[in-house]
Amino acid sequence: MRQFIGSIVRRHPEGITISLVVLISLGFAVTTQGSWLSVGNLQSISQLTAVLAVMAFGEAIVIATGEIDISVGSVSGIGALTFLGLAPIAGSGIALLAALACGILIGAMNGVFVALVGIPSLLVTLGSLFLFQGIGYAVTSGFSFAATNTVRQQFVYNAVGGGGFAEVNTGVIWALVILVVLQLVVFEAPVGNRILAVGGDAGSSFSRGVNVSRIKFGVFVVSGVLAAFAGVLDAAFIGYADGSFGVTMELSAIAAAVLGGCHLAGGRISLIGTLFGAFILRGIQSFLIILGVQPQWYILVVGLIVVLASLADRTLTRLALKK
Repeated sequence: MRQFIGSIVRRHPEGITISLVVLISLGFAVTTQGSWLSVGNLQSISQLTAVLAVMAFGEAIVIATGEIDISVGSVSGIGALTFLGLAPIAGSGIALLAALACGILIGAMNGVFVALVGIPSLLVTLGSLFLFQGIGYAVTSGFSFAATNTVRQQFVYNAVGGGGFAEVNTGVIWALVILVVLQLVVFEAPVGNRILAVGGDAGSSFSRGVNVSRIKFGVFVVSGVLAAFAGVLDAAFIGYADGSFGVTMELSAIAAAVLGGCHLAGGRISLIGTLFGAFILRGIQSFLIILGVQPQWYILVVGLIVVLASLADRTLTRLALKK
């Protein structure tokens, strides 16, 4: 029995998450008399899931190395503000490149302090969280950036969340494309083995010739650019962004990754599970809205999910390692 559980945990960490998706979907559908499963609600959940999943993919890769990035929420806010702030002036194409560049630079800054200077990632990204959240509030000064009618008609704007294809928002398509690309990189390319090796045992990886610093620097850059792109997808979908954009999103991103089967201590990752973890969180949020529950309770639920998922992960891992 223990060997069976160990095999499931190691090979299919997303299995439990997928089972939860089925059970939660059925439970929410019955409780809301089918409203939760309506086409309109599922379309809304899918878009919100896509944005969170893109951010959570980057978080999952960082977690796989044994680090954590709690700045992703503020980075998404900077990406959104940069995109909508520059789009009316320089066009949505240039604005997109500028937003992604911001994500890369912030990720590189985090990576330098973690990988090269040696400061714990929790402290580095906590500093980045407050720094760029403060910049967001300062830039907007209590106002919001909105997409003008001219911007809404531009191809790039519609391609990154402002439009759709066959009733599916382009944000959903982007999330699936990014999932496929990252899945190939992590599980088929040599760099994927190095990422997991660093998370499993950084010292042993270094002794075997793996450049641990380069790997950790790289994952923070990936996390930064994906967080900024998630902000762009969300901003293009809703058409505006303000200083509070992305606030508390880092908690949801971490929860989605952990709930999806990523091991907080590093060495294990499930990108597919992370996608389903994001779906569960957004599904819960939608369920609470349908019930008329105050939105503040969602943060409480996410916090509980992080704690319970971490406890479950630790318990299953210990059970799997017992002989």
